[in-house]
Amino acid sequence: MSDVETNLADFIKAVTESGHIWVLSADSEYVVVDSIEFEATDVMPLFSTEAAAKALCIDDWADYSVASISIDDFFEEWLPSLDEDGVRVGLDWNSDLTGGEMDPFTLAKALADSESE
Repeated sequence: MSDVETNLADFIKAVTESGHIWVLSADSEYVVVDSIEFEATDVMPLFSTEAAAKALCIDDWADYSVASISIDDFFEEWLPSLDEDGVRVGLDWNSDLTGGEMDPFTLAKALADSESE
């Protein structure tokens, strides 16, 4: 299993247990960063725990706070928006903003598959 596959499996396990995905927000804005894999593409960091998200609320992102998204809201509201905007997702990135990037539908399929097990 690759690092990205292992990270995805760990992420899925954590969010299906909690029922939430965590993001960084300030007012009604959410953190997105430039992709390191694709030119002219944004990536939204998603976190499996509140603590992992809070760990990035430092330096340039000190004004951001964590916000939770229910898995249902992710499917119903966030997924269509991410797709429409062409935004990829990054799972449980560390403070160096390293970690894999993926299409949000890859994450959605993995979430749906885990819920049907």
